[in-house]
Amino acid sequence: MSDDATPRLSLPYVAAGQAQKHITVNEAFARLDGLVQLAVESRTIVAQPVAPADGAIHILPAAATGAFWAGKAAGLLTRFEAGAWEALTPAAGWLAWVKDEGHAVISDGATWTPLAATFKAVTAAKSPFGANTRFEIVEQEVTLSGASTATTVVIPNRAIVLGVSTRTSVAVTGATSYSCGVSGDTAKFGSGLGVAKNTNNVGVVGPTAYYADTAVVITAAGGSFTGGKVRVAIHVMRFDGAGVVP
Repeated sequence: MSDDATPRLSLPYVAAGQAQKHITVNEAFARLDGLVQLAVESRTIVAQPVAPADGAIHILPAAATGAFWAGKAAGLLTRFEAGAWEALTPAAGWLAWVKDEGHAVISDGATWTPLAATFKAVTAAKSPFGANTRFEIVEQEVTLSGASTATTVVIPNRAIVLGVSTRTSVAVTGATSYSCGVSGDTAKFGSGLGVAKNTNNVGVVGPTAYYADTAVVITAAGGSFTGGKVRVAIHVMRFDGAGVVP
């Protein structure tokens, strides 16, 4: 353990016989104020803000610019208070709410990953001989670019799709609307979908079987994507055969 600061949050200790102890105590309080219930303004703003609010915190993106931000590693936290910036190194397991994206991210000590980047929920009912029917939701937040963007999660082979729902989590730029579908049927789960944040659609379809892993595709309308994010949830049924006969 360091004699100067706490091991987890680097809160400064008051030294024995230290003069002006209030300075050290106030520094510790200020750091706690920023790191407890951590909420950051953004993790994508590259240019150091000219007039940030007191207490504002950012996760630095790559190639950040500005008198204090330039040259610092991506993933660092920078906190502004009393006219000055302070850099803080996150530890693995730290959570932060990203205000301009509307979701939480988790740090591995270097990289921040959205908690909702990929998600899978499963409900099952099993027969006496081991046959199984599963209702699953496979979810991913997709960063949009170009004419279309495919999910890296897929509709599983030999699954029946009941629907694919979408929500615009970060306002879409470059396109005036978008569609959600699969290769060869780009509007299967919806078209003319809104680009504003929190616009959503539940793309219900007649039960459709898929016989190969199939990505969901988000396709731009009225121009190519230059930014934005969409949360995609794939609602499926999957099946397991009966167990081995002894």
